[in-house]
Amino acid sequence: MSGMSKITQMLLLFCLMVSGAMAQTYRQLNDITYTKKTDTYSKERLKLDVYYPEGMKDCPVIIWFHGGGLEAGSKEIPWKLKEKGYVVVGVNYRLLPKVTVKETLDDSAEAVAWVFKHISEYGGDPKKVVVTGHSAGGYITMMLCLNKAWLGTYGVDADDVMLYVPFSGQAITHYNVRKMQGIPPLQATIDEFAPIYWVRKDCPPLILICGDRELELYGRYDENQYLARMMKLAGHTETYLYEIGGHGHGGMVDPSFHILETHLNKILGKTVNP
Repeated sequence: MSGMSKITQMLLLFCLMVSGAMAQTYRQLNDITYTKKTDTYSKERLKLDVYYPEGMKDCPVIIWFHGGGLEAGSKEIPWKLKEKGYVVVGVNYRLLPKVTVKETLDDSAEAVAWVFKHISEYGGDPKKVVVTGHSAGGYITMMLCLNKAWLGTYGVDADDVMLYVPFSGQAITHYNVRKMQGIPPLQATIDEFAPIYWVRKDCPPLILICGDRELELYGRYDENQYLARMMKLAGHTETYLYEIGGHGHGGMVDPSFHILETHLNKILGKTVNP
């Protein structure tokens, strides 16, 4: 390349980089059963999708729990996470009121355990697992992070997850759990099904993201702000709270992925474009 101008060399390098990126192919496998439960609803519902870059190894793994108030919704691979070198796992779990929240959380823990056991088969690194999700999925993320018993049932230490990033998760007892208890959504309670009940100082980084406090569902930002304060008072030094101004409960999702990637890449020693 000694005879080329500097501009020509840069253009050639750029073309090689683009060509390399275009050469990377991704594959998605759907409806993989992750459970050992044998009842009909579990067999129907407890499945996950895996999206992965072919031929790569030791990729970061992002487990995504869908929203829907614990009563609705279905597994998905968020488009914002595609073609970025991640292995992405979209998880289904059983829904209220067909089951109790205990069963929902147990399903979610079982799915995470499946990932730790099997994700290397898809090029993922079990030492680089991120657990995240929106709304109900954010609530599940918080519960798995803070109450170690759920993952412990399946032989997984919650602290082996590299990063927890709940999008607009409920920090008090989830409103549809309260509904099953005969409690209205604006009557706040904190019991064993409230993430804030399990505040602890020794968990992995916890990245709390919410929409605009005036536009969010109920008092979602305020709950997260209280959780962040309690975590810091308990001695946890890596709890972060973000408010996506001007965005409501649904609109806050897409901008939140940048925050997730920023923290992920900080841990990995990489940078992410603004």
